[in-house]
Amino acid sequence: MKAVIQRVLSANLKVDGNLISEIGKGYVIFLGVGVGDDKQKADYFIKKIPSLRIFEDENEKINRSIIDEGGEILLVSQFTLYANAEHGNRPDFLSAEKPDKAKELYLYVAEGLKQSGINVKLGVFGADMKIEQINDGPFTIILEK
Repeated sequence: MKAVIQRVLSANLKVDGNLISEIGKGYVIFLGVGVGDDKQKADYFIKKIPSLRIFEDENEKINRSIIDEGGEILLVSQFTLYANAEHGNRPDFLSAEKPDKAKELYLYVAEGLKQSGINVKLGVFGADMKIEQINDGPFTIILEK
């Protein structure tokens, strides 16, 4: 499982021109599920993400979590995190999990993050999504388990 976490001031997600989700200050998280990933790996992300301290405190030290900030999460399924472009010019996605299992784990992570008290908004699994975001920093973290 892989996650690209971007600290944002705001973000919105549209499908076919229709607004699906929007957040204020928080994270846009692109979550990729790989072949063989399971709930044990997902639990790592559910525990780790809320406790990441990547917001500044009053002394401008990176010392506050998304919970401390009352931030929100826009969680977006992103199978392309498993792209392999080592050979040729067209990437393959053989390391990405099949859609049914990937969606199950994506929703499992979303629910787990909600249980931490974070307002979590979702993309539309498998859809052609358009995302606008205002990155803060920019500050980007990559988690992989």
